[in-house]
Amino acid sequence: MDTQLLDAKFARIGARLKFADRPAHRAPPPGVVSLDVRADRRGEFFEIAGGPGVEVAALDVQSADRHLLLLVRGGGEKSKFLCGHDERHWFVAAVPESAPVGTVRQAKEALKPPEVIVAQAEAGLRAGERDRRRNAAFVRQGEWFFLPAPDFVPDPRRVFAGEALRRGDGGKPHWVEFLARSGGVAVHVCDRHPNGLSGEKYNLLVFGNPAAKAWNWLVMTRDAAVHVRGRVRHADHATVTLPGWHRVLMNTEAQSKAKRNVAFLD
Repeated sequence: MDTQLLDAKFARIGARLKFADRPAHRAPPPGVVSLDVRADRRGEFFEIAGGPGVEVAALDVQSADRHLLLLVRGGGEKSKFLCGHDERHWFVAAVPESAPVGTVRQAKEALKPPEVIVAQAEAGLRAGERDRRRNAAFVRQGEWFFLPAPDFVPDPRRVFAGEALRRGDGGKPHWVEFLARSGGVAVHVCDRHPNGLSGEKYNLLVFGNPAAKAWNWLVMTRDAAVHVRGRVRHADHATVTLPGWHRVLMNTEAQSKAKRNVAFLD
């Protein structure tokens, strides 16, 4: 890869780039690249660690917007990553492979769930308005989108105060003042099964391994529709205030296979 050219393109968005020089036993395997946002005494910087046979190039650079689209080829696969600055910090987001993306703007749209795409079309948003964190269609904080739901009436028994929105892969939680869940399926969750087991699978597990009952299980709801209102706080983002109920949707990064190569978690 042309490291000098890449370094210059990251500099155009005001970012520093470093290429990790790791010993062989810690380097990524052939054809694999690892992306991260790290910090030193000078502040944050992007780090790329690539195994043998990896090609990395910047497809599109938007200096004023402080974003660029990165293409990674290796191991017979092609992946794209949106690198940029959001409010206070730099970030890396893997773009779903199913999206035909060649520009920063297309990458931003590909990271929006279908419901957000429909909402902004119905609101008649212009291109510049769709990039704003607050517009007529949605409010965005990091990877979470909040769509107004004026007709939503929650079950008072399923409204909770001081709840956290968390990604399945970890990261700092987004704390919401009031949260309501509707629908969904009850699952048994523990550290060994973070995505949850249905009641049937849980019963089969503990029947075959009675010791599993002691794995600190919690009963949680998966695939529920989630609505929030009030203040939404996060350590790395400005607090947003939602005066009425809003439906919660996460960006589409989890649909990308390349997500496994992003070390950064907000």
